[in-house]
Amino acid sequence: MSKNVELFDNWLRTSFVEMNTELEETYFAQQDRQAVIGVGDSIKETLVEEGNSHIIPLLKEGNTDEGFENQYSLLGCVGFFMASCRRHEITEPSRETTSPLVEASALALHLATTLGVTPRFATGHMSIANPAKEGVYRTFTSLKDEVLFLDYNTLGIFAYQRASEALRRILPMGISHPLTRYLFDDAKTALEDVIRYNDCLFDELDTDRFFNSVRPYYKPYRVGPNVYRGANAGDFAGINIIDLLLGLCSADNPSYSQVMIDKFLFMLPVEQELLRDCMRRKSFMDQFLEEMDDNSDKEWFINNLNSYLKVVDIHGQSAASHHDKLVEKFIAGPAADLPEDGLVNITASGPPLPVLLDALEKLRDLRLAADRDDIPSRHHDLQKLKACLL
Repeated sequence: MSKNVELFDNWLRTSFVEMNTELEETYFAQQDRQAVIGVGDSIKETLVEEGNSHIIPLLKEGNTDEGFENQYSLLGCVGFFMASCRRHEITEPSRETTSPLVEASALALHLATTLGVTPRFATGHMSIANPAKEGVYRTFTSLKDEVLFLDYNTLGIFAYQRASEALRRILPMGISHPLTRYLFDDAKTALEDVIRYNDCLFDELDTDRFFNSVRPYYKPYRVGPNVYRGANAGDFAGINIIDLLLGLCSADNPSYSQVMIDKFLFMLPVEQELLRDCMRRKSFMDQFLEEMDDNSDKEWFINNLNSYLKVVDIHGQSAASHHDKLVEKFIAGPAADLPEDGLVNITASGPPLPVLLDALEKLRDLRLAADRDDIPSRHHDLQKLKACLL
């Protein structure tokens, strides 16, 4: 890490956090918590001035040979600054044709091109690639609800990764291997943890604080002339690997493929490779269906199918718990109380809230294998497999 990077990182962990927190407390104390423009302008001016004072030397330095981890970390640092400016309406895509943060955009684009990722901060910068110093990782504010949100989201990502790893380890062994069911059991246990962490978020996270003081940092913003959607909690490979290997979703479904295309550059390159590999694999569901006629009375088939179906069930439950509890409580519910003009750019992914909620509902129902004929649900195929155990 160069001296300039170290100075920038230290600023992000100190003055940057203090300024964001002071602005959040000011907004939250207002009757209209959505009113940001014209509030705390002197703090915002200092934020931009100090941020640029760190970024300009880094742009001149040209940080292209510090190794992947350091480059990715620096991209996250630039992204924190740009996302903060977006949150405080210092920048706003609808007012601009190109980002006024010229130096930050140039540095972000330079780093992203080298790394093969999107030129803005992503979920990885908040979770699995967010280095701690003296027990504290990077955040926008010092608000406890931001830390609580990030802690449980990261734990949920870890759990999904454990589940996906267990399922990937089945691939070279095959569905008839006598130890395959133990790997299905490992995946089930990990997905049970996902539900537990979702429940913790539901119970412990303050809705008003999340909606008004945490969520706004995940909005879309411009890097150069282009608008890039905000970081999404699903921007990692694990959950899609589970979808594909279980057979609940398919890469030949245009809507689902679009979801994966949209998120590829928001993932770490190693995650991109894992997902690409799983897209070419035959799902476990299709393998069980192929073996069903000749082997449904065999011990290996009954044992492994039973364990597989338990994973399918718990994966659907975890999707439902996220959508029906978290999305409803922390996004849809609070948004219902906003005036229509307050709903502009309310989502991190960009589309209007009703469009996003409809897409998330369909994705939930794919993972639940719901009995719907307007989406490519595997409901009927699962019923055939379940009938083998009766």
